[in-house]
Amino acid sequence: MSERAKARTNQGFGRVLVVVYAIFAIGATARSVIQITRRLDEAPVAYLLSAFAAVVYIVATIALARGNRTSRKVAYVAIGIEMAGVIVIGALSLLVPDAFPRATVWSTFGSGYLFIPLILPPLALWWLRRTE
Repeated sequence: MSERAKARTNQGFGRVLVVVYAIFAIGATARSVIQITRRLDEAPVAYLLSAFAAVVYIVATIALARGNRTSRKVAYVAIGIEMAGVIVIGALSLLVPDAFPRATVWSTFGSGYLFIPLILPPLALWWLRRTE
């Protein structure tokens, strides 16, 4: 069996991905809990999107960390949702800024997070494909 065939999503570069996803999962969860419990009336759409992003990051983290066949499928779905979210919310936050009076993780394509939310999904999808 070749080295590529033996690779798992949670080994090598995959460990870095798992750590980055875990950081985003913790950060997005903490941020959304504070936003929702203290200021939900200020920007409910943005704050609920932050909570949704947190769930997506949690699922992606666990799926990448587990690295088995079922987890790989879950990772593809979660990361696909993440990529769509970053692109759609990123575009909407620029085109209709009044709809997002407060930033989310995915606003303006993740500019508040050094565009890591925009870069992370393609990297993760590449890694999933590479380790198949």
